[in-house]
Amino acid sequence: MQQLGGTINETLSDSESIAEVIGEIKREGYDVYLVLEATIGFNKRANELEAEVSKVLSRDDGPPPDLDFSIQDQDFLKSLKITVDD
Repeated sequence: MQQLGGTINETLSDSESIAEVIGEIKREGYDVYLVLEATIGFNKRANELEAEVSKVLSRDDGPPPDLDFSIQDQDFLKSLKITVDD
């Protein structure tokens, strides 16, 4: 992620067209602040994901733990259309 962010930053910094426009804005008497927001997602490939799921499902850690949900927890889960068995 850091490498990708650095590469994007370098690309923007090295762009002649961006530098020209920023220079023009500065010549007009303005300070320039450029803030970009990027959302970058990662998904495991199907075969790797299946292997991870199989590994988790094949573990035998004993019975599942008891979970105590507060009323707020239940309301939140219900808002996400998730039902909780009693």
